[in-house]
Formats: sequence, structure tokens, C-alpha cells
Amino acid sequence: MTQAKAGDTVRIHYTGTLADGSVFDSSDGRDPLEFQLGAGAIIPGLDRAIDGMVVGDQKTVTIPCAEAYGDYQPEARQDVPRDQIPADIPLDPGTMLQMQTPDGRAMPVTVAEVTDQTVTLDANHPLAGKDLTFAVQVVSVN
Repeated sequence: MTQAKAGDTVRIHYTGTLADGSVFDSSDGRDPLEFQLGAGAIIPGLDRAIDGMVVGDQKTVTIPCAEAYGDYQPEARQDVPRDQIPADIPLDPGTMLQMQTPDGRAMPVTVAEVTDQTVTLDANHPLAGKDLTFAVQVVSVN
């Protein structure tokens, strides 16, 4: 059987869980996830874990945060005066918004806290700082 290697198109079924066992993502009930191995389409630790697997292989791997979405960066939280945010923008904690950086790039942020004066926006990925466990099964390698 063909072992998955960089450049191959791989399809996997997966379930991703946190340390407390809660599921943060899964392909259950959906088509398998398809991506090019080694192309940076998935987190680096999972990409490396799939390298060498063959169709039908199953394994469970724990990916440290440094090989997933990185460490949580406190400096990625920013307080913005509430009056600088348009009134029609939803500000419920947990709401995902998109800001524009000074150089014009789009940056996703999450509303972390809201007070009468400020809105705290967090640019960290929601899974930053977390070790992730994946149960994976290789469906195809092309």
C-alpha cells in the first residue's frame, strides 16, 4: 500500500478533542477532510503525524499547542473604546468579528469582554495555547 508522503492528496476522517475530552471538531457525518500533505493546509503536528500512514490506518495523536495553533499570546488582546465600534455590530462575548489591519489585511478576532466603556477583542485562535488530540483514520492517499 502507498504510504502518505508530502505532496500526496490525503483524505481522513478525524475527531479532535481537548484535554477534558470535549470535541472541538469532527468529520463525523461529513465527507472526509481532503488536503495536500505537507502543503500547510492543516496544523503542522497533524500533518507530520499522518506522514507514512496508509489507507485504513488509524491512530490517536496528541499535538502540543506549539505544533497546532501556538501559545496563547496575551498581547493579542486589545481593548477598544466601545464608541469606536458601529452600533450594528453584535458584541456578545464569543462573537467572531473581522478587523482590518493597518496594512489592509483581514484579521479574525473574538469578542472576549464587553463593558460600558470598552470591548476587549482577542486575535488569538480559539484553540491557541491548547494541546489537541486527534483520532484519525486514513481514507485515501493519491
